[in-house]
Amino acid sequence: MPGALTLGEIVARLGGRLAGDPATVIRQVGSLDKAGDGQISFLSGKKNVSKLAATRAAAVILAAENEKRTRLPRIVCEAPYAYFARVSQLFNPVATQAPGIHASAVVSEKAVLGERVSIGAGCVVGEGVAIGDDSCLYPRVVVYPGCSLGRRVIVHSGAVIGADGFGIAPEAGRWVKIPQIGAVRIGDDVEIGANTTIDRGALDDTVLEEGVKLDNLVQIAHNVRVGAHTAIAGCAGVAGSADIGGHCTIGGAAVILGHLKIADHVHISAGTLISRSILKPGTYTGIYPFDEHASWTRSAASLRRKGKRDG
Repeated sequence: MPGALTLGEIVARLGGRLAGDPATVIRQVGSLDKAGDGQISFLSGKKNVSKLAATRAAAVILAAENEKRTRLPRIVCEAPYAYFARVSQLFNPVATQAPGIHASAVVSEKAVLGERVSIGAGCVVGEGVAIGDDSCLYPRVVVYPGCSLGRRVIVHSGAVIGADGFGIAPEAGRWVKIPQIGAVRIGDDVEIGANTTIDRGALDDTVLEEGVKLDNLVQIAHNVRVGAHTAIAGCAGVAGSADIGGHCTIGGAAVILGHLKIADHVHISAGTLISRSILKPGTYTGIYPFDEHASWTRSAASLRRKGKRDG
């Protein structure tokens, strides 16, 4: 772990405005609840304002609107949460595997690997795969043939990139498999969570643009496009040929149906089902609160009757 830094040194590196003693020593980050001597915390939004007065942190990061709520040494900035993330990186550098190919990994001779690529234990990298510089595949990642990963891509354990999409056609009571002849193209600075699956395209490629962040257990179906710097939380599912814009956020367990278009800067709440295209930025929520079954049934029936009257 890196040594201590003063608040003055942190501000010199990361910017922001310092209020209080610049010689205050910081050794680590912490939460408002549990931070103590030598730790810096942050306040973002109004949710934890009540905790600020009781915190034992040595210093805090906050916005100008909250500056007068404490006399602690403080760093004032426009985006406290993001600033906190940068400070945490100073004390907790992101650990990655050492470059190289683990002895148990299987990498095709026809794969093209950039410089300083790390391939973990049990990984399988197929024919014609291209992986850019400084990328890291943690143990037991599978990348099917023909897929490409950009620079500084991180793929966590158990992820599968380029498996066949769910392409089947009905015929006389049976299913006929549709060959999935596209690939998966992943841009620079993408991070893919553990046990996430990204299917190859049926005809055209499935595409994740630069800076996309996928949590664990996310399903991206064939021919989906995910725009730059969009983040998708765990257990979300995106059906085939959905086109998701850039700088979107998609909450956990949300579902986006196939062939829909989602505009840039759309924010979808956890557990929401998106059944039609969203063509303008904003926050969209479709969560019906749980209840005892009988009560939920009555409420649902009442809502349906109201919908018919309003229609």
